[in-house]
Amino acid sequence: MKVILQKDVINLGDAGDVREVPDGYARNFLIPRKLVIPARGNSVRAAEHQKKLMSLKIERRNKEMEGLAEKINALDELEIQVRVGAKSKIFGSVTSVHIAQALQNAGFSIDKRKIDSGDAIRALGKFPVKIRLAEKIMATVNVNVVPDKNFPVEEEEIPEPAAPVEENQENQEEPSASSEAEEEASDTSQSGE
Repeated sequence: MKVILQKDVINLGDAGDVREVPDGYARNFLIPRKLVIPARGNSVRAAEHQKKLMSLKIERRNKEMEGLAEKINALDELEIQVRVGAKSKIFGSVTSVHIAQALQNAGFSIDKRKIDSGDAIRALGKFPVKIRLAEKIMATVNVNVVPDKNFPVEEEEIPEPAAPVEENQENQEEPSASSEAEEEASDTSQSGE
């Protein structure tokens, strides 16, 4: 079945493209989700017109994203405060959600899925983070991970070793059975006289 893509579909094409797809895939997946429309006589001409409109929209969007990229690149750094424990180890990691929230606080509304921090950030310090704003437009911001001032640094507690118990102290505290027997014998001998 020939279809016209209404939206970008991964591994299929961009919005406005005309593609040949299996009938079941089109009827059961693409059409119900309004990702495509069937390509018929008038719809093909409409698709060409829509493709022109989409290219204009994409150009306008790219210009907006280039301006946004310049503003984000102009940021000196983005500070994220995290709780830390002993030896300055952070609890958990800094994820794209944390970075998106910090960008939101700085006045930029960026979707967390567009943030590429590479591996998760699991230490204090500065890290470069890339943001994919559009297909070929990238911005970079330095993320500075610092300890949270509201939570004091937790020091690792080292348990104190128990004091060794000396044998002499034990003998002095607990009378032995033989000394008790001697005391009883002396008591009975005194009373028997």
